Amino acid sequence: MMDLSVPDRTIGLDVGEQWSVVSVVSREGAVVERFRVATRAAALTKRLGGDPGRVVLEVGTHSPWISRLLESRGHEVIVANPRRVRLIGQGENKSDEIDAELLARLGRLDPSLLRPITHRGEQAQRDRMLIQSRDALVRARTQLITTVRGLGKALGIRFPKCTTAAFARRVRETFEDEPFPACRGLLGEIEHLSGSIKALEREIAEAAKRYPEVAKLEAVVGVGTLTALTYVLTLEDPQRFDKSRTVGPFLGLCPRRRQSGTTDPQLRITKAGDPLLRRLLVQCANYILGPHGIDCDLRRYGERLMQRGGKAARKRAIVAVARKLAVLLHHLWVHEARYEPLYRTAHEEAA
Repeated sequence: MMDLSVPDRTIGLDVGEQWSVVSVVSREGAVVERFRVATRAAALTKRLGGDPGRVVLEVGTHSPWISRLLESRGHEVIVANPRRVRLIGQGENKSDEIDAELLARLGRLDPSLLRPITHRGEQAQRDRMLIQSRDALVRARTQLITTVRGLGKALGIRFPKCTTAAFARRVRETFEDEPFPACRGLLGEIEHLSGSIKALEREIAEAAKRYPEVAKLEAVVGVGTLTALTYVLTLEDPQRFDKSRTVGPFLGLCPRRRQSGTTDPQLRITKAGDPLLRRLLVQCANYILGPHGIDCDLRRYGERLMQRGGKAARKRAIVAVARKLAVLLHHLWVHEARYEPLYRTAHEEAA
């Protein structure tokens, strides 16, 4: 439970790449100190390593290691959700000093208004970097393949349909000569990226062995090691969710709502939370509803949504299944339950 009492001092920290600006607000709400400090561990430890207080900073590139550093020095650290502090970004009179003071004042009375973000531990962050690195390489390979196909179309050349991993090999097998200038170099880069991706996937498989929960989540058909490990590293502590169904909004898989009076329009999902995990869950949902998906509660649920018809019915069904999948994985993790594809259907029929 978050401590909502007003601390003796609240420290607003506006983090910059080289320098950070600090504003200290007293219990009574007066600014008692302002100063700049280098965004380095030694400098932050020296200037903020004294009496513990409440430190408020926005989430960003440096916020994970800074929050861990200050927590180790006894501070209560609040990493503010940027969606909740638009007052800073949209302020008419904006400066680093004002931003730091606003952070301190917002966190002084009721930190829950900032929807604090919990950063993962250092080991989990390092393991997740393997997944993020793979994702970056996959995106680069996809971009290169799109470039090759686009350049070929300009000359009336259509390359074979195949998986991204087999693209370079299939092009070499199909065309004896180079289809267009520089194509050989692009194919070489694609093959090099494919090799790097495979090497990272082996490292990811080794990292997954450190987390026994991954094997339990992989039991769900359509969920592989990559998605299961990303899920575990993103949530890290499943107990911070009181109910499994709150994981859906946490990952941005629930629709926005702008209800007023009798008006309650149907809006798109919030896309809050981690975009990488959300994308992986959507890919899993696409597999579950695809031709290779097995008969299970998730598939039946998605098919019922698609039968309603309407515009983009399949897209909405995929997102809904991804949300249900996120809830199911959390339930299996917390309760250490065994996955049964038709668990709900069997209980409904028995009833």
